[in-house]
Amino acid sequence: MEWTTVEAADGAKLSLRLFKPAAGAEAEAAEDVAVVLVHPYTILGGVQGLLRGIAEGVARRGYRAVTFDMRGAGRSTGRASLTGSTEVGDVEAVCRWVADNLNPRGVLLVGSSAGAPIAGSAVDKVDQVIGYVSIGYPFGLMASVLFGRHHNAILKSEKPKLFIMGTKDGFTSVKQLQNKLKNAAGQVDTHLIEGAGHFQMEGPAFDAQMVDLVVNFIKSLPK
Repeated sequence: MEWTTVEAADGAKLSLRLFKPAAGAEAEAAEDVAVVLVHPYTILGGVQGLLRGIAEGVARRGYRAVTFDMRGAGRSTGRASLTGSTEVGDVEAVCRWVADNLNPRGVLLVGSSAGAPIAGSAVDKVDQVIGYVSIGYPFGLMASVLFGRHHNAILKSEKPKLFIMGTKDGFTSVKQLQNKLKNAAGQVDTHLIEGAGHFQMEGPAFDAQMVDLVVNFIKSLPK
C-alpha cells in the first residue's frame, strides 16, 4: 500500500492510496485493469477509508486498486460541492494519474453511493476508462435534486456498465432503477442484492460480495 498526492486541474491536492497485488497474485491481472474507487458523499462523511475493504479484496485478486479522498474529504484540500460537480474533475485527475503512472490496459471506475453519479460523469472524459460499476446509484426523486445533473453522462455512455443495488435501498426503488436503465446505451448489467439497504452495502459485511462482482465484471470486459 502506497500513499501519494494528485493535483486536480484547479490545484486541489487529493490524497491517494494505491493497493498493489500481493506476492503470488496473477501477474497478468496486475498488468491488466486498474480499479479506481470513488467514495460516498463527502458532506455526509464520505472518505476513501470506506472503500478500503473492497480495494484490499481487489488487490488480493491480482488487480491494482486506488482509493482517494475527493476535495474537502480526509487529507485532501479544497471544498466539497453540494452536487458533486466539482468532484468530477477530481475523478478525472486520479484516472489520468493511474493511466500515466500505472500504465494499465484500462481503468475501471467504481462509484459508491454519491460517488456513483460523480464517477459516472467522468467515464467518458478519460479515454483510458473502459468500464463502470455503480454501488447504490441514487436515482430516486429526492436524490435527483442533488445528483440529477449527472444521470445523462452515464446513461448515454457506450462503455460497459454494472449497477449493483439493494432491493431495500431507501434512495432508489428497483422500479426506478429499471426505468432509468431501460434506454441506457451500451452494455448494461444489473445485480440486485435481496433485502440490502443503501447504507448496509457501504459496510464491510458486503465487501467480499462487491469484490466478486467487480472482478467478474472486469473479466467480462472486451480485451
